[in-house]
Amino acid sequence: MSFIHDDFMLQSETAKKLYHEYAENLPIFDYHCHLVPQQIAEDYEFENITELWLGGDHYKWRAMRAMGIPEEKITGDASPEEKFEAWAYAAENAVGNPLFHWTALELKKYFHIEETLTSANWKEIYAECNRILKEEKLTARKLIKNSNVTFICTTDNPTDTLEWHKAIAEDKTFDVAVVPGFRPDEAFAIQDPAKFAGFIGKMQEATGKGMASFAELLAGMEERIQYFADHGSNVSDHGLSQIYYAEATDEEIEAIYAKALAGENISEAEYAKYQTRLLVELGKIYAAKDFVMQLHFGAIRNNNRRMFAKLGADAGFDSIQDQPNVSYALNNLLAAMDVTNELPKFIAYNLDPTYFDLVGTAITNFQANDKGIKSKVQMGSGWWFNDTKYGMLKQLKSLSEAGLLMNFVGMLTDSRSFISYTRHEYFRRILCDFIGDLVERGEIPNDDALLEKLITNISYNNAVEYFEFKK
Repeated sequence: MSFIHDDFMLQSETAKKLYHEYAENLPIFDYHCHLVPQQIAEDYEFENITELWLGGDHYKWRAMRAMGIPEEKITGDASPEEKFEAWAYAAENAVGNPLFHWTALELKKYFHIEETLTSANWKEIYAECNRILKEEKLTARKLIKNSNVTFICTTDNPTDTLEWHKAIAEDKTFDVAVVPGFRPDEAFAIQDPAKFAGFIGKMQEATGKGMASFAELLAGMEERIQYFADHGSNVSDHGLSQIYYAEATDEEIEAIYAKALAGENISEAEYAKYQTRLLVELGKIYAAKDFVMQLHFGAIRNNNRRMFAKLGADAGFDSIQDQPNVSYALNNLLAAMDVTNELPKFIAYNLDPTYFDLVGTAITNFQANDKGIKSKVQMGSGWWFNDTKYGMLKQLKSLSEAGLLMNFVGMLTDSRSFISYTRHEYFRRILCDFIGDLVERGEIPNDDALLEKLITNISYNNAVEYFEFKK
């Protein structure tokens, strides 16, 4: 039997039934990813499996470095064949890491290969993948369609033109919705003078307006949020290393903003006040425009200073950030928006897995609403270092006990790869095994209607309803 067989990770008869009857064939709603919209618009053709599989994938790069593979064969100028051979060497040694499972799942789903990738068979697998890539014309769009995806939300700077999203929307030959996600991280970068100055300059160019005050920045951000809405978006996202809650007067915020514009040093206390105010004010704008507000927090990035100088950001040198007072900050941020009934739909993603219970109890404080929105404030799926079996199960268990698992909006890819959609399969298998085990233990009724509702809600239906997707 193939390692990745029909019942992979499904340990009970109930789990098998739940997966095969309810989850397996559902479409995919990918509400947060890092795919390049230009590649979708142009239906990009990949030169080879190395470009498709290893280009930009820092998960794989980290494993390859752990095997002592030289950087030339990871992000350097080595040939595609040499890089693939190096990856095969790392992959066969990745037992216990989700990469071991993801690699096997992707080979089977997209290339019909059931062998485990090793240093002994890499040449044959490399040749077969490249053959299928060309013969089956596995372009960007073909891979999306083969994955049964109905909705994609990319991650985009507030100053982006969104020209590629517009081109996709106008192309009637492609029926997958691809919308932009408003990601204003650079607006928070007041402790990085060069980055912040660059962002302000781009905002002035995009809006044709001055940004001399914090109030003018907010007006410009609202204009850009509307621009995203005009291009089909109702999704925002924010990636922050730490979250703070520190109140400040309007005068204090304007003074901090003026210091940032002047390129002056911003203290941690000043940053905390600025971050708090900007998040709260953006949240109110999102609420007015019916945007979902996502907050990813807890990553400390670019920790290897030598490699950052050589390769730049997003190269696989990031870790989990710890911080004090997470509960205080999260509860008060939500309360600051909710107190005036201007809290938007909100999804919180913690990178530190020890915060799952904390986040679960915090979000439950802010579910009250008059619009009938089920679980308006959500605990996000296992993210980054938590999109593992351990991380997903921990998230599912915490959410089950603190909130309503029935209303969970489910999995996303958070990936730059067009073949990462097997992560949804991985999640669904883990979900069905988790629920199946509870059924067989007698902790959940073996009720077909109840179980079908639970599995289909989490796998697809809840996300469609929560993000108000109308195909």
